[in-house]
Amino acid sequence: MTAAPPRRLALLGGGFSTDEDGLLDDWVLGHARASAPKVCFVPTASGDASAYVERFLDAFRTRRCEPSVLPLFRREMDDARLREFLLAQDVVYVGGGNTVNLLAVWRAHGVDRLLTEACDGGTLLCGISAGANCWAEGSHTDSFGPPTALPDGLGLLPGSVCPHYDSEPGRRPSYRAAVASGALAAGWALDDGVGALFADGERTEAVTRTPGARLYRVEPDGRGGAAERTVTPRPLTG
Repeated sequence: MTAAPPRRLALLGGGFSTDEDGLLDDWVLGHARASAPKVCFVPTASGDASAYVERFLDAFRTRRCEPSVLPLFRREMDDARLREFLLAQDVVYVGGGNTVNLLAVWRAHGVDRLLTEACDGGTLLCGISAGANCWAEGSHTDSFGPPTALPDGLGLLPGSVCPHYDSEPGRRPSYRAAVASGALAAGWALDDGVGALFADGERTEAVTRTPGARLYRVEPDGRGGAAERTVTPRPLTG
């Protein structure tokens, strides 16, 4: 009997939408199960913003892959076709925007269940900002305005996620406070420029395109605060 593939997820602190060098995107493609992978961009969190979609297509058309886009605000596929399409993808790449809105729309269309099924079948799930938050049990989000705890997500990655750890004022102390209080479970915080790969919930790799950027494991310290354990990522080079 063939063993099930591990659930693989990549959290991104950058990519085509913020970086010119393409290093994090190339790193993601290098972990796909196919040499010329099918890569689907899901721009739900931005309301399927057309400029975001074009930026993805411009970035991935030139790479050795088969890019596509899944719009949900003007959905074109019925349920059967949608399932067939998502399960055929080697990589699902989720864009940034509003985490709360993303989760609500996915659940209305059944995309949450299909992405879980795809992940169980070997599809690599990844994304930036809201597209990183969504995979965990909870996240630190500005979906409601000021950054706050959101104890909601797909739960494919145990614990919580906090993006933009070094670049957005208030993120670091607010996330630490949420973990310390139990509003969020212990989790992972990413500086911009970092990528982190997980298999079955365990971190297997951390990389960065930005010198000095770090990945952090943030946990309650047992004294009412939070402790950070720093992970130094491997530098990516062009």
